[in-house]
Amino acid sequence: MIRRIIFLLWGLLLFGFGIVMTVKSNLGTAPWDVLHLGIINYISLTLGQVSQLTGILVIISSWFLGVKPGWGTIANMYFIGLFIDVFMDCQWIPVPNQWYSQLTMLLGGIWVIGWASFFYLSAALGAGPRDSFMVGSIHKTGWPVWKVRTVIEASVATAGYFLGGPVGVGTVIIVFTLGPSIQWAFTIMGRRAQDIKHVPLTMRDNN
Repeated sequence: MIRRIIFLLWGLLLFGFGIVMTVKSNLGTAPWDVLHLGIINYISLTLGQVSQLTGILVIISSWFLGVKPGWGTIANMYFIGLFIDVFMDCQWIPVPNQWYSQLTMLLGGIWVIGWASFFYLSAALGAGPRDSFMVGSIHKTGWPVWKVRTVIEASVATAGYFLGGPVGVGTVIIVFTLGPSIQWAFTIMGRRAQDIKHVPLTMRDNN
C-alpha cells in the first residue's frame, strides 16, 4: 500500500508539472487546458481550480461508463489542480522564446504526462477523472488506449476552442502524441491500462 501511495502521489506531481510545461511552451495548450482556459473566460478562477471543477463532472460521467471512483480518483481531481497552480507560480520554470526551445518544452511535457499516467494508474487506487473516462471508453469500445485518448483529446480541444480557449500548433501535436506517449510508457513497463483493477471507494484493501 505504501508503494501504491508513492506511485499515486508521484504520478500526480508529474502530471501537474507536465501540464504546466505544455502551457508555458506557448505553442498552444493541451486539449483539456484549452477547455479549462476557455471556461476561465467566463468565471474568475485559476487554471487549477477549473481543472478541479471539471474533474468532478468527468468523475460523474465515468461512473455512468462503469468506472467507479477510487481514492486515487479523488486525489487526482484535487492534487493535480493544486500542483498546476503551484507550478504555474514557480519562477524557476522558464518561458521559452525560441521555437525550438518551445517545442522541446512541449514534447518534454507530453513525455512527462505519459509517465505520470503510468505511475498513478498503476497505483490501482482509482484512475483520475479524465483517465477514468478514458478507461471506461476503452471497455465500451474495445479500442486501444492511444485511439480512445486521441478521440477524447480532439473532442475536448474543439469544445474549448468554441469557448475561446487558446489553440495552436502545440494543441494539434498533443492531440496526436499524448495517447501514444501513454501507450509507450505502459508498453515499456509491460502493462496495459485496461488490465489494472482499481479499488473503488466502497471497497477496502486487505493487503
